[in-house]
Amino acid sequence: MAQKEASVAELTKNFESSTAVLLTEYRGLTVAELKELRNSIRQDAEYAVVKNTLTKIAARNAGVEGLDDELKGPSAIAFVHGDPVAVAKGLRAFAKAHPLLVIKGGYFDGAALTADEVNKLADLESREVLLAKLAGAMKASLTKAAFVFTALPSKAVRTVDALREKQESAA
Repeated sequence: MAQKEASVAELTKNFESSTAVLLTEYRGLTVAELKELRNSIRQDAEYAVVKNTLTKIAARNAGVEGLDDELKGPSAIAFVHGDPVAVAKGLRAFAKAHPLLVIKGGYFDGAALTADEVNKLADLESREVLLAKLAGAMKASLTKAAFVFTALPSKAVRTVDALREKQESAA
């Protein structure tokens, strides 16, 4: 009983400290394949095989709702502490290579996710790519602004020069 309480406490802590939770079914995967999956997403997530009943209790304790229907059969959870998009991409890539891994759903930003929504999350570009695009757009805007600010004085100088030449030729 004490061991179950400790497991629930640890799972609750994992739910509370995660930015997202992605739920999978691993039926038929070997230990070596699970290790390979853990290593592939280790940078952004902790992947753990869980007991469904204890996970339901821990999720309820952490205020995570909507996973109860998916917690059937052999379940494992990726507790995301980094980029959720990168973890979703990693799980989807692994599932393509190993069809026995099934993405069942997840929880992100206060809402439960279906398997299709997890796949949509995997379709997004990574955080780094989005930040690079934002930086590029900001740089382009600043370059345009700098061009406008330098164009105004140079145009004024050309206008004054033209007026001066016109007055000199008239005189």
